Amino acid sequence: MSLTQYADHGLFAPAKIADSLRTTSEEIARSAGLGRDAIQRKDRLRSAKTQRRLREMVEVINKVEPRFGSALIAYAWYRSEPLAGFAGQTAMQLVRDGRATDVLDYIDAVDAGIHA
Repeated sequence: MSLTQYADHGLFAPAKIADSLRTTSEEIARSAGLGRDAIQRKDRLRSAKTQRRLREMVEVINKVEPRFGSALIAYAWYRSEPLAGFAGQTAMQLVRDGRATDVLDYIDAVDAGIHA
């Protein structure tokens, strides 16, 4: 899916992401490592940290979606599948800890046939 599908007026919109993934905005915030305020207050929603976390989460889901055939299954993987080489942490846990680049690099390595 295109990143613009998840945006509204140039900003990632938790409600659009939630609709696409059939969940709530609050769950999207938790999945990205954000608090409830980050999605409810307009000034917080516009903040660089909030937008970066939402973008990182969407990028990871988009990157694995072709592998799983749907964004819903990719989101389930993001939330629940422990990644090899990361002490049993999921992609969601790593993104919440600010390690989205590590997750994206891991996916690239797996796609290239390098087993992490």
